[in-house]
Amino acid sequence: MRSTLPIGVFSGGGQKKASTFFARMAHVTAAWSGKPTAFLTAVAVVLVWGISGPVFHYSDTWQLVINTGTTIVTFLMVFLIQNTQNHDTEALQVKLSELILAMQDADNKVADIEDATDEQLQKEHQKIKRKARKKNDTPVRHA
Repeated sequence: MRSTLPIGVFSGGGQKKASTFFARMAHVTAAWSGKPTAFLTAVAVVLVWGISGPVFHYSDTWQLVINTGTTIVTFLMVFLIQNTQNHDTEALQVKLSELILAMQDADNKVADIEDATDEQLQKEHQKIKRKARKKNDTPVRHA
């Protein structure tokens, strides 16, 4: 039973420019933020802030600067990380679906299982576990 994916995976014609811009910006930012340079920059900012404490007499404003800065960066990074995570997950799902559809004995219903309910996922998981046990119990024939 051969089939194709039910969705037009590679048809990006309907994407808006803003969405494309955000995706590119999120990808570049996520790639940069995962590098040692970004970490060292963050450490440097915290060190400068810490060293400047005596100059500002450890005031409430001095503390507010680091609290506000880290909160804003964290808030924005949540959206960027979620975007890249969604993109990576979708790409992985497409690759797995292609592999499933290419295999002779595979159940093609599993290729688009990411849209299933939790109960359906659990049912399919149990089915796959039974299938795996069955395969493990079958003696291997050597040619």
